[in-house]
Amino acid sequence: MIIGAVFGYLWWQGQVQRLAVYVQETREELKKCTWPTRDELKGSTLLIMIMVAMLGIFVVVVDTVLFKLFF
Repeated sequence: MIIGAVFGYLWWQGQVQRLAVYVQETREELKKCTWPTRDELKGSTLLIMIMVAMLGIFVVVVDTVLFKLFF
């Protein structure tokens, strides 16, 4: 009942209509986007995984060196 009252109040205020327009405009904008192909997506994912691994190795090396210097 409370949910219905809140929905009714928002409908009366015009918020539901504004939300519907927002969703419709968002869908239209997403149709204009160029989405990557499967091969491009695989390549980007592989590159990100390699970079994350390299960053992790760098952090471990720096942490180890600093630990040995200060302790």
